[in-house]
Amino acid sequence: MAFRDSASFGKRQEYIAVAELLKRGFDVYMTLVDDQQIDCIVRLEDAPPRYIDVQIKARSKTAKHPGTFAAMVIKDPRPNFFFIFYSEAADTYWVMPSLTIVDKANVGKSGKAEGKYRLDLTNTHRDGTVKPRPKWEQFQGAFDLLRAQPEKS
Repeated sequence: MAFRDSASFGKRQEYIAVAELLKRGFDVYMTLVDDQQIDCIVRLEDAPPRYIDVQIKARSKTAKHPGTFAAMVIKDPRPNFFFIFYSEAADTYWVMPSLTIVDKANVGKSGKAEGKYRLDLTNTHRDGTVKPRPKWEQFQGAFDLLRAQPEKS
């Protein structure tokens, strides 16, 4: 996939993920710039209202590893910071708290990947089909995690 197609795919998938949030009744605000790892903000009508920062990551079906999200930097993991991952090949969303990613993802040990996070959310079978990994099943389509009250520390 050429860079322009790749960039276009990512932006399209951001809007599609936001549409998924809207279909599920979330109040969503889009950011103009993604320099703080925030693609959108979800406002929850709690008392007082809560705000969830969301980063959206997508992999196309033509990607070499269509369910691998690698070289991720998470600047400030916190209870109100979530990632929405989408694999086009598996046609699956995963919704994960940033704190879970830093706890459970693989971390690069050296080179360019040193200190960066990697999630392998799918398996590619011999016949070419891409299926979600059972290890991450609790996060598949788990949009309701955005509504959950964060644990007190």
